[in-house]
Amino acid sequence: MEMKKIQEGIWEIPKTAKEGMRVPAKIIGSDRLIKEMDQGVFNQITNVACLPGILKNALCMPDGHWGYGFPIGGVAAFDLEQGIISPGGIGFDINCGVRLMQTDLSLEEVNAKKKELMDALFKLVPAGVGSKGFVKLKVDRFKEVMVKGVHWCVENGYGWNEDIERTEEGGRISGADPSKVSSKAISRGVDQLGTLGSGNHYLELQVVVTDNVYNPELAKRFGLKRPNQVFVMVHCGSRGFGHQIATDYLRVFTEAIRKYNIKINDKELACAPFNSPEGKNYYAAMLCAANSAFVNRQVIMHRIREAFSEVFHKDPKDLGMHLIYDVAHNIAKLEEHNFDGVKKKVIVHRKGATRSFGPGNPALPEIYRDVGQPVIVGGSMETDSYLLVGTQKAMELSLGSTMHGAGRTMSRMAAKRRVRGTEIRQKMEDRGIMVRAVSMPGLAEEAGIAYKNIEEVVNAVDRLGISKKVFELKPIGNIKG
Repeated sequence: MEMKKIQEGIWEIPKTAKEGMRVPAKIIGSDRLIKEMDQGVFNQITNVACLPGILKNALCMPDGHWGYGFPIGGVAAFDLEQGIISPGGIGFDINCGVRLMQTDLSLEEVNAKKKELMDALFKLVPAGVGSKGFVKLKVDRFKEVMVKGVHWCVENGYGWNEDIERTEEGGRISGADPSKVSSKAISRGVDQLGTLGSGNHYLELQVVVTDNVYNPELAKRFGLKRPNQVFVMVHCGSRGFGHQIATDYLRVFTEAIRKYNIKINDKELACAPFNSPEGKNYYAAMLCAANSAFVNRQVIMHRIREAFSEVFHKDPKDLGMHLIYDVAHNIAKLEEHNFDGVKKKVIVHRKGATRSFGPGNPALPEIYRDVGQPVIVGGSMETDSYLLVGTQKAMELSLGSTMHGAGRTMSRMAAKRRVRGTEIRQKMEDRGIMVRAVSMPGLAEEAGIAYKNIEEVVNAVDRLGISKKVFELKPIGNIKG
């Protein structure tokens, strides 16, 4: 497919490359990452560029790989009147995201009680397919969760007031309407709050890589107080609840593309006009799952605080267990962006991509508004993770977006053919990463060999300037479904 480098770190596929493209497609990455990228990504992102109402560019981040409809790492903005909304541009795990919290504990202090701590975490945070949480709700109460988000958690003793402002959108996106959610979706989600699920989701104990603190002043703003400080990262989403909502509306949208005479190149891009009844209904249902995912990660954090308190015999506040930030990376949101000098409200799809707003953006909480948004990037369970910060350049180049993780290079089945879970666990524990996993095959699926080089992916966005590195984190304990 015709593609050229238009500047260092950005490659463009012109509108002429495929019939029906309305805008160019742009892929962010180093020369090596572009060369190694799955060719299917280029086909998928150019299919996105053909969708009605798309504005400026169809974008793919350097961690991009094949996905359902959009590539993972795909970003696109659509006009509210002429554009569409598509579950394939959001993902089945609606508001899959990452949450990072600090502690005042050192590596030495945690290592002294790591086995006891990992056992407590594994007990208090259920993981794996079909896992159920400790929060027992009736349907009416679950509907409150869908609307109130993290505010519901704080009202019910599962969080601190400060957690609200440290969550993207304050942990509650307005517009959620439980009446647009099927009873089947509700039945799948009502007992899953506070659970990790499976796949690439995890709860990880991490220690700051002291030699890789790239911006010491900003690192202090984001919770770094000492060398060898321990942090906790959680990666999960709305689980079966969001999956069912996506499944339900994909059926609706399969009919909608015929009703509205929408031409798509891939049935996985089934969509509806954003301003249509079908589009509005899906958006309202999708936000129910998004708010529920914020709650899921919040309840998990509540349990993490309980586990640390139990093991170290201190109140979580005395242990310094403050949330740094929580970001979504599978979502569509109403945002205001600049198009050819004109500010315009649009619906931005991010699928496997993180918001990366720079300093001064009114959407950011007051505590970070002067420095920019924390950007949390999780590695594979065998590799380091990163905390970055959003930039004004991201607003100019990438719709205020950046990468979300390492990005897969092989399927889960291929990974299982290459390595056994028991081998991975031993390899990790030899490196000081204590592992608790529900499934050894599930562990093999997430082997480090199945992912891109996280350092190269992070460096690609840092060099381009769409997010900037703050500090690096090394895993010391990993819990997986």
